[in-house]
Amino acid sequence: MADYVIETNNLSKIYSSEKVVDSINMHVEKGKIYGLLGKNGAGKTTTMCMLLNLTYPSEGEIFLFGKDPKKYSKDIYPKIGSIIETPGFYENLTAYENLKIISKLRGNYNPVKIESVLKMVNLENAESKKFKDFSLGMKQRLGIAAAIMHNPELLILDEPINGLDPFGIKEIRTLLKRLSHEFGITILISSHILSEIENIADVIGFMDNGVLIEEITKEDLHRKLDKFVEFEVSDIELAVGILEELGLGANKDFAYVDDVTIYLYSHLELRDTFNSLFVKSGIDVSKVSLCEENLEEFFTRIIGNN
Repeated sequence: MADYVIETNNLSKIYSSEKVVDSINMHVEKGKIYGLLGKNGAGKTTTMCMLLNLTYPSEGEIFLFGKDPKKYSKDIYPKIGSIIETPGFYENLTAYENLKIISKLRGNYNPVKIESVLKMVNLENAESKKFKDFSLGMKQRLGIAAAIMHNPELLILDEPINGLDPFGIKEIRTLLKRLSHEFGITILISSHILSEIENIADVIGFMDNGVLIEEITKEDLHRKLDKFVEFEVSDIELAVGILEELGLGANKDFAYVDDVTIYLYSHLELRDTFNSLFVKSGIDVSKVSLCEENLEEFFTRIIGNN
């Protein structure tokens, strides 16, 4: 049986009669990176706020580390680090000085630990630089440093790569994978950037209009992605006619995308046979390629089916 750090049962949130989170059943396994993927307004931030006790659920249950946080809050929440929205720091202080203040307010000031987390997030060389002069990527990494200073077992991050340039995104991706793989921290990360969630997450939860449509491991995702064969032909009408004579139906088994391109969705194992028939009929075939839909196409498809 899986060891879930986060588990919800029909969790819902209603604002002014609008159900912004609708009966979600989430399962975040220990030691995994769980990517909560959805468009802006899908309900991702509200879900995270309920998990962190920043807003109360209207319906349903939450279990963190297998316990009810309403009964065991003092045991549970010290095990969690989080970033919801943009981290706030003192503009005229350095990274070390900001973390020193935060740790003293929390009652766990440890200069060795501060140096350690700054090194972990690759900010150890920014000793004299003030926060106001940080790049957005540096600010986000300092936010993560503040979130992990107390050695949390769970990290909840709301859109930590939003607004970052490709280099900044790569830095955050590398850091989060390291926190998960080397330090065993379970991570729940939300984003609307599909490609980045695909790059970082072990498990992906697809959320739309407050509904958690599907939870799927990356391995199972690639097995569920639709595959098709792309043909580029010189005479598309003749090629379509051949497929129809063989009993294949337009839209169901194949589709013609433009004047030269056909996507074949069924009988993929017969692509060489179809190619031979095209050539024998005088059709020039410039491309025969086995393709797979990407995460964005899959996301669009399952939302459309919801």
